[in-house]
Amino acid sequence: MSKVVTLRLSDEEYQKVSATAKAEHRPISNFITYAVICQIEESSYTDSVETAQVLSDPKLVQKLRKGHSDARGLKGRWVE
Repeated sequence: MSKVVTLRLSDEEYQKVSATAKAEHRPISNFITYAVICQIEESSYTDSVETAQVLSDPKLVQKLRKGHSDARGLKGRWVE
C-alpha cells in the first residue's frame, strides 16, 4: 500500500523539481519517487570498475569473506 509523505522544498528547489518533472512528462510526485529510487540504487551498488578493484585485492577479499561469515554466524557486536 502506498504511503503519503510531506516534503518541504524552497521555492528554488520546487522550481527545479517542477521544471525537470515537466520536461520528463511526469507528475512531480512520480519524478521525486523515480529520482530517489535511482539515487538509492546508484549509491547501493558498485560498478564493474569498482568490483574489479575489490576482487583484485586478495587480502580485502579474504577480509570481506571473513566478515560475511562472521555476520552470518551472528558473531561480533552491534556498533551505533
